Amino acid sequence: QLVESGGGSVQAGGSLRLSCAVSGYTYSTYCMGWFRQAPGKEREGVASIDSDGSTSYADSVKGRFTISQDNAKNTLYLQMRSLQTEDTAMYYCAAGAGVYRDGGLDIGSERDYGYWGQGTQVTVSA
Repeated sequence: QLVESGGGSVQAGGSLRLSCAVSGYTYSTYCMGWFRQAPGKEREGVASIDSDGSTSYADSVKGRFTISQDNAKNTLYLQMRSLQTEDTAMYYCAAGAGVYRDGGLDIGSERDYGYWGQGTQVTVSA
């Protein structure tokens, strides 16, 4: 089970930290990812992290978002800074086998993840 929290409303330039509490399996078994879906748009990958700490980010969030995990707490995080109105979306955490391309971790797509949370809404106002 994956349960997200930490979403909310913030002004542009602000920060939020999302959490995803994992239960029901050994946390380090899977690669973890954050996805988001804005109204009328497809779900897109934001960031991913593997059990060895490898990370991957979408170009649109590089330098602003940081994905991390606390294996002892079975929790995944997404620290979001310098938020923009374009970041407004429902954010989902997901667990999957991990996607590697050219020797490095890739976020992959929705179909690469088999377990999903219910989502937490992030709204950024101008």
